Amino acid sequence: MKLCRCCPFHQFSGFLFSSTCLLHSPLQVIAMLFNLYFTFLIYVYLKCVFNFVFEHLFADGEQLILVNNCNESLWPGVLGGAGHSTPKDGGFLLGCGEEVVIDVPDKWSGRIWGRQGCSFDNDGKGSCDTGDCSGLLRCQGTGGTPPATMVEMTLGSSTSPLHFYDVSLVDGFNLPVSMAPVGGGIGCGVASCEVDLNICCPSALEVRSNGKIVGCKSACLAMQSAKYCCTGDYANPKTCKPTLFAHLFKAICPKAYSYAFDDSSSLNKCRASRYVITFCPPK
Repeated sequence: MKLCRCCPFHQFSGFLFSSTCLLHSPLQVIAMLFNLYFTFLIYVYLKCVFNFVFEHLFADGEQLILVNNCNESLWPGVLGGAGHSTPKDGGFLLGCGEEVVIDVPDKWSGRIWGRQGCSFDNDGKGSCDTGDCSGLLRCQGTGGTPPATMVEMTLGSSTSPLHFYDVSLVDGFNLPVSMAPVGGGIGCGVASCEVDLNICCPSALEVRSNGKIVGCKSACLAMQSAKYCCTGDYANPKTCKPTLFAHLFKAICPKAYSYAFDDSSSLNKCRASRYVITFCPPK
């Protein structure tokens, strides 16, 4: 075979092939390109395997990325479930266009909601138009006052590594919100209510502040009866049926729970290391 002057291909691939500059036949060039492509595929595969092992075997928790896509400041509330910690002392300010990352431990369970129209003094005491938690900036274990759109999650348990999460309108509605995994693979869904239900809220369910509709009550909150709250004799799926209002909520936000015993399509299952919770998600 004839020697040629410095071959660019060999300069690029010298770590795999002989560094001698040769005049290659078309078949040799094709073989070399195939070897490069095959090496690249192995690299991508090993990288994916490493990331999966690191995220799922060595990671000691998950990240929740809260994004405020609304045209106003919000004050997210956070509440850990029974026996679980409450990150960020339960509440904080999240300005328009801002985002914050919350680290939660493995198998964390809890709920997150947005508060609107809040005003607090230097001691963190005040009030919010919706989602208020006992007049505190940092809810510290106190839940939000309905109506409030709730993001609920259980990120693994002692019996299952799967993460379960949903958006619930059982406590009424105040803000559009979504929860989506970052990665996670096939089958991971998006929980959401992306539409502003306040626009079409029945007058009997409206919550107003300064003449503006800021929330939409659930039927339970408005009627205060066992039939609408799925309690007492109605505390099971056979006797507790969706109300006219629940049907309305479901038609507008099909990916959210509309009442206590809503269909299982509103519950999402996944296994990801990060989730993005967006207030006022883009449509």
